Amino acid sequence: MPQAKLKLSSHDQQVLDSIFNPLELISPQTNAFVPAEADLKDVETDTEAIRAAKDLEIQAIALSEKGELDEALKIFQQSLNVALRASVLNNRAQTLRLAKRDEEALEDLNKAIELANNQQTRTKCHAHCQRGVLYRKLDNLDAARSDFEAAAQLGSKFARDQLVEINPFAALCNQMLRQAFDQLK
Repeated sequence: MPQAKLKLSSHDQQVLDSIFNPLELISPQTNAFVPAEADLKDVETDTEAIRAAKDLEIQAIALSEKGELDEALKIFQQSLNVALRASVLNNRAQTLRLAKRDEEALEDLNKAIELANNQQTRTKCHAHCQRGVLYRKLDNLDAARSDFEAAAQLGSKFARDQLVEINPFAALCNQMLRQAFDQLK
């Protein structure tokens, strides 16, 4: 005898989707769909100072990637002297972490998150992720969870993955529910 297909109401389907994909449906703060991370952008006014600061930031990132951390940090500071931008603070924090200067990195991330406005969602998301990783390294799981939740609400898949990793009980429950529903099919 063929198995009957279950017909679920849209509400029931939404409940199941929220169990299987937590943080992917809607943001409770805005009741709007959470964007994909690829859709996040930073919108800034286009001034000569901003363009000059961006050019210096790009140079500093390239130096960081080459392992020239001290020189990169000097160029990041020059960029910040031209224009105080959340993106520069976030990227400098990454270089500071590579230089094993975690406390200074944390200070930059705090400033980046404070400075990033609603038009700079990409930087805000990345700064929350980076600060969450740093807090996790420092064994401050509550602070890490808070940052990963903020980044997940902005659209970060990495942050959602970290939340599951921090809470293995949730991952186990989701796995058991998936298996139970797969057996019903």
